[in-house]
Amino acid sequence: MINPMQLEGRVILVTGASSGIGRDTAILLSQMGARLVLVARDTYRLEETKSSLEGSDHIGISKDLCEVDDFSYWLKILAGDVGPFHGLVHCAGKVLTAPLRLSKDEDIDGLFHINIKAAILLVKAFRQRDVYAPGSSIVLLSSIGGLTGQPGLTLYSATKGALNAFCRSCAIEFARDGIRVNCVAPGHITTEMTDGLQKQLTTDQLATIERLHPLGIGHVRDVAMAVAFLLADTGRWITGTTLVVDGGYTAQ
Repeated sequence: MINPMQLEGRVILVTGASSGIGRDTAILLSQMGARLVLVARDTYRLEETKSSLEGSDHIGISKDLCEVDDFSYWLKILAGDVGPFHGLVHCAGKVLTAPLRLSKDEDIDGLFHINIKAAILLVKAFRQRDVYAPGSSIVLLSSIGGLTGQPGLTLYSATKGALNAFCRSCAIEFARDGIRVNCVAPGHITTEMTDGLQKQLTTDQLATIERLHPLGIGHVRDVAMAVAFLLADTGRWITGTTLVVDGGYTAQ
C-alpha cells in the first residue's frame, strides 16, 4: 500500500518541542517514522516529549533560540552529527496580549526576536550545503493573527504577518535548491499558551471565540496533521503558501 505521508528515514528538526503544537507535531512525526531533533528551553518538559516519541535515536537539545550566537555553525554541527535534515518545523514562539498603548520596547524586541529573527536565522542556516537533504521542507508556525485583525494582539499579529511575507519570498529564492517553504496558520486551539489567554477572558468572551470557529475550537493534533502534510510527499508541489487551519474562522 502506498503511503505518501510516510517519513521513514527522514531527519526533522522541531523547535518549541516541549509543549503545545511543537510537542504534538514531534509525536506525530515520530509515529510516521521520522527521526527527530527536538529543541526547547525547558529541559524537563523536553525530556517528557522525547520519552513520548515512537522509535529511537531521537535527540533533545535544551536551548533558548534567542541566545544562539551563530545559527549557521550550530546547524552545521547538528547536521554533521545526525546527517542532513529533511525538514525544519519552527514552532517556538511567543504571544503577548495587551493593547498597543501599553506595549513596551522590550515587548516589541522580545516578540520579533523569537517569532521573526530566530525564524529567519534558522531558515538561512538550514540552506547551507550539507545541512539540508534534497527535497526538504520547511514549515513555519504562523497564526490567523497574521491574516486578520486581532484586538490586543497587535504586536503578535505583526510578527506573524511578517512571517507569512518572509515565507513567500523565501520559497521563491529556495525553489532552485529544491527546498519548500510554507507556513501553517492555526486559529484558536487549546494549548498551554492559549490557556493563559483564556484565563484573561470572561465566559461570554470565550463563547464568542468558539462561535467564530464554525467547526469549534481546534486541538494541537489538527495543526500537527497540517504540518506533517507539508513535510511529507503529500506537499511536494506546495511552496510559498500559508495553510490556514482555523475551523472556518477566516471563511466568514
